[in-house]
Amino acid sequence: MFTGIVTDVGRVRSVRDTNRDRRFEIETRFDLATIDIGASVSHAGCCLTVVEKGGGWFAVEVSGETLGLTTLSDWAEGRPVNLERAARVGDELGGHIVSGHVDGVGEVLSIKSEGGSHRVRIRAPRPLHRYIAPKGSITVEGVSLTVNEVEDDVFGVNLIPHTWDVTTLGTLTPGSRVNLEIDMLARYLARWRETA
Repeated sequence: MFTGIVTDVGRVRSVRDTNRDRRFEIETRFDLATIDIGASVSHAGCCLTVVEKGGGWFAVEVSGETLGLTTLSDWAEGRPVNLERAARVGDELGGHIVSGHVDGVGEVLSIKSEGGSHRVRIRAPRPLHRYIAPKGSITVEGVSLTVNEVEDDVFGVNLIPHTWDVTTLGTLTPGSRVNLEIDMLARYLARWRETA
């Protein structure tokens, strides 16, 4: 589990297809002595398992299904990536409860400056848009955000200067593809309603 609070912006060091899937090596400022092989790390909102590590980098392997359902298929060497280590019991929950299971890929429609902040409008894939509500939580590229408004399949979020500067969200442009994870509570409420 994660909180949607990015603690490092890593960088894709290498990309290699293997017999099994695709392997990414990620450069990081994390203290790798405190990250075990098998640990879960959120990469742009996608929970991946550390399979190897070296000096200032670790490796993850990604299945074809994950490549097909997330933005990870777009990754190339040099790409910056929002990273978050798994939450521990007793950690501060600064964002919201995030599973690291990407629900869909959205498209950035527009970015508008508002004072020092940026208003970003994103189109969510159908039928995922039904689970996004004003003042609810959503994870965009691994970042916990509050939904400001919703109009059909388009929602808006406001990025304060800190979030814009210390995550990869400051590199977004219209047309950018972004990993989305809806609020876990919305997911379970929707499932309960479908089966009730």
